[in-house]
Amino acid sequence: MELRQLEYFVAVAEERHFTRAAQRMLVSQSGLSASVRALERELGSPLFVRTTRSVELTGAGRALLVEATRTLAGARAAREAVAAVQGLLRGTLAVGIEQCVTIDIGALLARFRARHPNVEVRLRQAGSAVLAQDIADGRLDVAFVTLPGPPPDGVRLLPLTTEPMVLLCDPGHRLAGEPQVTWAELEGETFVDFHGDWGARQLTDRAFAACGASRQVALEVYDVHTLIDLVRCGLGIAVVPRPIARKESAASLCAVPMTGAGDQGWAVSVAVPDADRPSPAAQELLAYLDR
Repeated sequence: MELRQLEYFVAVAEERHFTRAAQRMLVSQSGLSASVRALERELGSPLFVRTTRSVELTGAGRALLVEATRTLAGARAAREAVAAVQGLLRGTLAVGIEQCVTIDIGALLARFRARHPNVEVRLRQAGSAVLAQDIADGRLDVAFVTLPGPPPDGVRLLPLTTEPMVLLCDPGHRLAGEPQVTWAELEGETFVDFHGDWGARQLTDRAFAACGASRQVALEVYDVHTLIDLVRCGLGIAVVPRPIARKESAASLCAVPMTGAGDQGWAVSVAVPDADRPSPAAQELLAYLDR
C-alpha cells in the first residue's frame, strides 16, 4: 500500500466522483481508477459502490477513510517535522473557521503567507462541531471554533475570548428596549437560529434546556447575514453572540442582553490535535495570535 494510493482514495471519497478526484489530483482518470482498483485488490474488498450517477463508500471504504486520513496527516507531519529541523517551513496548513468567531482570518492568513510562501494554506468554513471532528480525524491542523461542551476525543481547546449572548429582535417586538431579558421570558416565541453544528446554536439549546423552557426554531440558517435579514423582516427573533448584533447589517435591530440560568457566554477557542504538538506551520500561525 502506497501513500499515493491512499491520496487517490481519499480524493474520490471526498469528491464522490472519479473525474473530479482526478482533476483535483492532477492525474488522468484512468490512472486514478487503476490505482483505486489495485488498492481494492490488495485489501480484498470493494471500497466504492459505483453507478452511472454516483460513487458511494462501502462499509470497508468508510472504515478505510478514517485511517487513511490519519495516515496521510501523519506522513505530512513527518515531512514537516524534518523541514522544521532544517530551518524550513513548508508543506500544507489546513485551517478551519466558523463564521463570525471574532478572528480576522483574512489578515491572519495573509500575514502568514507573506512570511511563509512555501506553505500551501487551505481554509474550510463549517460549523464548530464539524471542524472539531475534522481536527480529531486529521483533516485540519488548526480550527477556530465555539464549542459550549467538551471537544471530541483527540482535540484540545486553547481559549481565546468569551462574548455574552444577546436577544436580537425587531424594534417593534415586545421586549425591544428592555434592559435585559431572561431565557425563560422567550418561551413561546418563534426563533431564527443556526444549524445544529454551529457553536452558538448548541449554546442556545443548552441554555433553554437549563432553565426548562421550550422553544420553536422555525427558520434554520447556515449564515449570519440570512439570520439578520429574517429577523429584520419580523419572521422571528434570535439569540446570538454580541459580535453578530454589532454588525452593520443589524444596526436597525434591537439587541437586549441575556441573563439568567444557562448563560455561560460564547467562548471562542483554537482547536488543535491533543495527542501531538501542532505542526510547525500551525505553531507559527498560533504564535501570531500571541503577538
